[in-house]
Amino acid sequence: QVQLVDTGGGLVQTGGSLRLSCAASGGIFSTYTMGWFRQTPGKEREFVAAISMYDYTHYADSMKGRFSISRDNAKNTATLQMNSLKPEDTAVYYCAAARGGLMYTERGEYNYWGQGTQVTVSS
Repeated sequence: QVQLVDTGGGLVQTGGSLRLSCAASGGIFSTYTMGWFRQTPGKEREFVAAISMYDYTHYADSMKGRFSISRDNAKNTATLQMNSLKPEDTAVYYCAAARGGLMYTERGEYNYWGQGTQVTVSS
């Protein structure tokens, strides 16, 4: 069983930056694909970014060039660096882990979830 704890959310002004972290315990971290999703009230949880066990990365179109996902297998952590934030980036961000290690972008492909961290971007 894998436990994920995501941290780093907060309030930031438009154009600012935040760094989200996901600490994993249990399982073999290096074999999981790590992903980030986000959700706003009344909407489906949407894909943000993912990094496979081979360090391939993939981003949702609206995040390309602004967000960067990385992983540190020695520390069992995944990080989402968010730059040039916009008010529409306001959401609860969730870290997720998927068995299999390949590139996954669908919510149902992920097996484990963090509790979520709130990101608010003020205009």
